Amino acid sequence: MPTVFRAADFDYRLPPDRIAQEALLDRAASRLLVLERASGAIRHARFPDLIDLVAAEDVVVVNVSRVIPARLHGKRETLKGSRTVAGNVAELLLVRELSDGTWLAMGHPGGKLKPGRRVAFGDDSAVEIVEMLGGGLRRVKFVGALDARATVAKYGEVPLPPYIRRAATAADRARYQTVYAEHDGSVAAPTAGLHFTPELLERLRAKGAAIATLDLHIGPGTFKPVEVDDLARHRMEPEPYVLSTEAAASISGRREAGGRVWAVGTTVVRALETCADERGVVRPGAGETNLFIHPPYEFKVVDRLLTNFHLPRSTLLMLVCAFAGYDNVMRAYREAISAGYRFYSYGDAMAVI
Repeated sequence: MPTVFRAADFDYRLPPDRIAQEALLDRAASRLLVLERASGAIRHARFPDLIDLVAAEDVVVVNVSRVIPARLHGKRETLKGSRTVAGNVAELLLVRELSDGTWLAMGHPGGKLKPGRRVAFGDDSAVEIVEMLGGGLRRVKFVGALDARATVAKYGEVPLPPYIRRAATAADRARYQTVYAEHDGSVAAPTAGLHFTPELLERLRAKGAAIATLDLHIGPGTFKPVEVDDLARHRMEPEPYVLSTEAAASISGRREAGGRVWAVGTTVVRALETCADERGVVRPGAGETNLFIHPPYEFKVVDRLLTNFHLPRSTLLMLVCAFAGYDNVMRAYREAISAGYRFYSYGDAMAVI
């Protein structure tokens, strides 16, 4: 195991056919690789077997942020004489609304979408580029008859990640969303939760386990590639979160009583670790987190992790390695590849216990 970790240490070779292109018809039909942190032991299971891993005194924490159809395809408006006409195609990915009513967005082609330029999505909707912010981000305002939410409802597409090499379909609107999603705001799904069904959640509750919720709106920064080898130089984009008083009390109360805190996904880990004090007590409230977790890191509150299989050199893989141990995780990934597991957003799951 390296003593000082660099981005290259988190590289691995994944055959392209291991990248899941479609969601399974049955959410709970995914495979589950179970990795023991202490011993490094690996065993293979099915996702419903998670019920046997969660104890009655435990608390399972989920991210209830809802994915919005944030990808918008339009045409750049250009002037011809005194007339404004639709020009070449452009794409915007909305990130989040700002306090002044403008939005953070990413755009393509980036070099053409400069301040003052407009992109039209139809006769009733357009945005104007207000400001370039760096890092591929810009500030935009909606200037057509439709506001942002009405535009997204009418013209937006599910923002499937680029490694899913197909256009989003109507089925993705439901499938690229957890069954417990409540609050609009994410541009990517908290994918560890995609495996849950209402029936599995009810089985956890019937067993005695608590289900606690938080809301972290996932932005594209979570998936931004680590392009510098020195991890200390990588910066996470801030993402807003809310943790209610009720959820914080449930998490801290269960933990103080001897239960374990299960984080469903890396977004839950980052939110909880941001809210926790040195004793592992989580504080309720709203804020932003840009916490970048990578080895070495001492976890304050999270005891168990449910997650999917992540991209090479990604901040998500680095977080999992910090939690479960670098050698354990890289060996588990090699075994998952050999055993034919499905990777990434629509892929299989891993429980670290």
